Amino acid sequence: MSSCHKSSYITTPIYYVNDVAHIGHAYTTIIADTLARYSRLIGHNTFFLTGTDEHGQKIEESAKKRGRDTKEYADEISATFRTLWDEFDISYDKFIRTTDEYHKKGVQKAFTTMHENGDIYKDTYKGHYCISCETFFPELQLVDGEFCPDCGKSTNIVEEESYFFRLSDYEDRLLAWYRDTPDCILPRSKRNEVIRFVEGGLNDLSVTRTSFDWGVKIPESFDDPKHVMYVWLDALMNYVTALGYGDDEKNMEFWPARVHLIGKDILRFHAIYWPAFLMSLDLPLPKHIGAHGWWTRNGEKMSKSKGNVVNPKEVADAYGLENFRYFMLREVPFGGDGDFSQKALIDRINSDLGNDLGNLLNRLIGMSGKYFEGRVECDLVEKYYKAELDEVQISLDKLEPMLFELQLHRYLEELWRPLTVANRAIDRYQPWTMIKEGKTEETMALNGLIATILAKVSLMLHAVMPKTTTIICNALGFEITPESFEKVIRNGEILVPFTTAKRDPLFPRIEGQLLVEKKPAEEPKKSEDKKKEVKKTEGIALIGIDQFFATSLKIGTIVKAEEVKKSKKLLLLQVDIGEDKPRQVVAGIKEWYSPDDLVGTQACLVANLKPAKLMGMKSEGMLLAAKDADGLSLIRPEKPKTIGTPIS
Repeated sequence: MSSCHKSSYITTPIYYVNDVAHIGHAYTTIIADTLARYSRLIGHNTFFLTGTDEHGQKIEESAKKRGRDTKEYADEISATFRTLWDEFDISYDKFIRTTDEYHKKGVQKAFTTMHENGDIYKDTYKGHYCISCETFFPELQLVDGEFCPDCGKSTNIVEEESYFFRLSDYEDRLLAWYRDTPDCILPRSKRNEVIRFVEGGLNDLSVTRTSFDWGVKIPESFDDPKHVMYVWLDALMNYVTALGYGDDEKNMEFWPARVHLIGKDILRFHAIYWPAFLMSLDLPLPKHIGAHGWWTRNGEKMSKSKGNVVNPKEVADAYGLENFRYFMLREVPFGGDGDFSQKALIDRINSDLGNDLGNLLNRLIGMSGKYFEGRVECDLVEKYYKAELDEVQISLDKLEPMLFELQLHRYLEELWRPLTVANRAIDRYQPWTMIKEGKTEETMALNGLIATILAKVSLMLHAVMPKTTTIICNALGFEITPESFEKVIRNGEILVPFTTAKRDPLFPRIEGQLLVEKKPAEEPKKSEDKKKEVKKTEGIALIGIDQFFATSLKIGTIVKAEEVKKSKKLLLLQVDIGEDKPRQVVAGIKEWYSPDDLVGTQACLVANLKPAKLMGMKSEGMLLAAKDADGLSLIRPEKPKTIGTPIS
């Protein structure tokens, strides 16, 4: 998707007020916030919507269990979502609640319009109803003839008078939409799931209830006061009522939505019911519906009973909100399930953010301060380092389509390549050597190259880490605005000369977990399990995942190698894993490798071994290798990877 769109309407789902916000809610909202911030940065007229879904039988029953008034209960839970998003600096333009009067008015208008168009009729419905999912299921879809196929809870047979939406009339139009707009549902594999479901046949949809009262009443003109809107008709309409549908429609210019972001569990409602409703109302269909996966914790499904639900506020407070944002978007491909662990989060902070990004700014400040009293000029960068600029531009050109196609992990992975170019240029050209050789102009141009790359990366990273990138760009002498984006990214203009100053590291290294993790509740062990805590399979002692993750494995580049005199086995290596200086490693591999074989190659390093001494020399790690009858081989990445990349 290109930047030719001049307006962008970005939405999260409206979150159901039956519980407090968890990491899944935070994930969706951070993605939406990133898209909205980027849209504003490229000059789009942007509207970002989030909010809460507050009607339905489940909410009514939850309030009764707590002895609470239903509206007061909904007010309280809704406020926790809004407060969290404000604390997370989420840049929403509107926070909608389905209890808002303007929303009710818009939903009633939609109901009337659908009826006038012949898409709503009255009948009696009998079926298996899941209160938790607010959904009827055909008996064929039930588990063991009773249980909900989505949440696993018991269903009840409900028979009641209902108004129906003629969903079955829209099968062909929906299938044509999926066929003609292959990226209407992202990732595309989810679109295939929806197509198969619709091809199986659609039944008309019950859109009102009489068994409870907590919802939007159907219009008075129907003279049927016992009916309230089915929660999904009510909830889905929020995307247009927030823009004024049925009331003051001045913001309807933002419709259709550029991206609806949702969890995969509500894909059917958004990809089938919602476009059918819009077709009935003669409104344009959304450009994209993006369905993301679920999050586990340390490989286990989260649940209250296990006590392993991730509180996003606790994580952000402990590790930094912007670090948390980066981790969430980088760690997992959009659409797939993701796993949260403190180990993985710490690795991302120390490696990607600390070693690659933060350390590059430190190197620029250090070099410019040492050689030019802090002065940085960029006018000669292209003269001396055009190859590096061209390589950076190749990555930059790929980024925007990835973002709006929701390939956020690939976006960040590609965005990190210019940082690799910058760090590699310093190691390759060695400014400390150039300055000694009197190559002052080339050295200044190298500093300018580093500043240029940092500026471009920061502008493209701004939507993900707005405060961090603001700090970096202030250090580079400019502000992040749509105008500076246009100049630096679109037009390739150079930075004006500026002067750097020493500053604290952006990403102080984290050495251990900052949150105390509760141990999940364990099922009672069987008697035979108690006999041996450590089982063995084919002679191999099994370990737990926590024991494995206690080992820090990283990709390093061997920047120097020499033989150890008086030793037949040892080589003395300097291995760069993205820290302030290379690690010294004494390795017993001289029989299979010469120093010339190793310099400039990559290897896998155990990075958290206690330092040891071999022949009086300090060794700060160990290289991974495999040895058989044919000799020894170092374990290496299949393709070159960024130094410091964690192995997991």
